Order: sequence, then C-alpha cells, then structure tokens
Amino acid sequence: MILVVGATGFLGGEICRRLAERGEAVRALVRPTSAPDALDRLRQSGVQTVEGDLKDPSSLPAASAGVRAVISTATATAGRTGQDGDSIETVDGVGQLNLVRAAREAGVERFSYISYSGNIRTDDPLTRAKRSVEQAVKGSGMTYTILRPTFFMEVWLSPALGFDYANAKATIFGDGTRPISWISLADVASFAVHTLDHPAARNAMLELGGPEALSPLQVVALFEEISGRTIERTHVPEDQLRAAFEAATDTLPKTFAALQLNYARGDAIPMEETLRTYELGMTSVRDYATRVLSVAQT
Repeated sequence: MILVVGATGFLGGEICRRLAERGEAVRALVRPTSAPDALDRLRQSGVQTVEGDLKDPSSLPAASAGVRAVISTATATAGRTGQDGDSIETVDGVGQLNLVRAAREAGVERFSYISYSGNIRTDDPLTRAKRSVEQAVKGSGMTYTILRPTFFMEVWLSPALGFDYANAKATIFGDGTRPISWISLADVASFAVHTLDHPAARNAMLELGGPEALSPLQVVALFEEISGRTIERTHVPEDQLRAAFEAATDTLPKTFAALQLNYARGDAIPMEETLRTYELGMTSVRDYATRVLSVAQT
C-alpha cells in the first residue's frame, strides 16, 4: 500500500492516477472538506480514501497503518491558505513533520517528499518549512527520496501569475534574461512514481528541471512564434521585488515575494545525468506552449 498525501491537488492526483495505472494499491489522505469532484476522480481510478489532516497528528497513525511508502505533495500554497486553519506553518511545516513522525512510528519503509529547488535560498516561511521537512525526512531512518523541482510551467507560465498568453500579455519578474529550467507538474508526478522503487533514488535528493533552460524573454518569444501574436511585456524590476520581499510581514505575501525574487534570479538545473539515470521523457516549454495555445485559440 502506498499513501499519497496531497492527493486532491493536481500533482498528488496525477501521482495517484499513475500509481493506480501500474497496479499499485493506493491510499489517499483526504479531508471532509475535500472537493467532491477530486474525491470522485480518486475513487474512480481505484484509489482508497481515508480521512485525516496533517494538522491533526491523531488522524495520521490509521492512515499510515499497513503502508510501505508515503509520497507527500501537500502544501497550503495552492489556494486553501486560511481555510480550516491551513497555513504554511501548520501544513507545510508542522503538518509535514507530523506526517514524517507518524510514518516512522508506523514502520513505513520509504518516504518520498516533494520539496522545491535547492537554488531557492531566501529566508521566507515556505523555504524554512521545506528545508526543515527535508532534514526530518533525511534523519527519520526511513529510506527517502526528496524531489526538488524548480518552477512549474503550469503555474508560472499561466494567467494566474500574469502570463496571460490568451490575451497576449506577460508579466515578467526581473529583467527576464536569466534562464529557468521550467518543469511540468506531470513530469514531477512521473519522477515521483518512477523513483519510488528505483535503486538510484534510495536516500537521494534530486534537483529537477525540464529538458532545457530558457529565460522568461525566450519563453515569450517562443509563445509569439507559435501563436503568431506579439505579446505585451510588463516587467517588475528586481529592486521592486526585493523591496516587496523585505517589507512583507504576513506569511503568504512574504512567500510569494520570495518566489518572484528567485524567479528573477533564474534557476537553471542541469538534467543530462539525471535523465540518463532515470530514462524519462520530459515536457518542453514548446510542448506546453503548443498545448495551451491550441486550447486558448479554439
């Protein structure tokens, strides 16, 4: 049995789907407030659901019982912050530590944790939480795999964060010249599943990026080439991003200001050796742009 935590999100749900497709017995930790459509998708794919909450340590032993591996993608940054007491501190920090402890005490053999890029070094709430959980996983005595993906293209190259390709407008954080190895959420799911039993992933920390590093300006040019439209660029200067980061006092604004600042600084991750080891195909920014533009233009 494999327990997936964060299963009602896109990444966790995709991991569940892929595990079920390969015949694994999968259990998903869900809450009474989880979206009904997400629960239906899990159950239709053969995933067993169990109610629990990372913020409630007493609910985690039953979820972890009889489990050989845990994969955790849970985060409070994906739209639920402020609901049900969710915050970066209670979910990404203390909640994940509760899960590591419960898994260890339940005799779970393997723990896979989805963190984020090691090149993100700002002193902000999410980075502190991620690094704290990484250390707890490494020191737990369980066999571990820690995945450190860089910026998700489905998030950072989407209208939600100002990359409005449908209306030919793009907000660019910084001068837009520093390369980022944009990665697809689906490829992170693929790595999470593939590394679960891969010998090279035992007690490993993997930095993950896409197949190429492109600057934001190169990404804009690529979208222009495919769409045949000129994209209006709006730059947010790095000095302004740094000032916003230093001025922010609330958790979520501080975290997003930090992420925008790190985007401006770039995050190129060499993937040649990793792809030789794990032999996985990956989504390029061109693949992503072609797909989303075809939908936007219909």
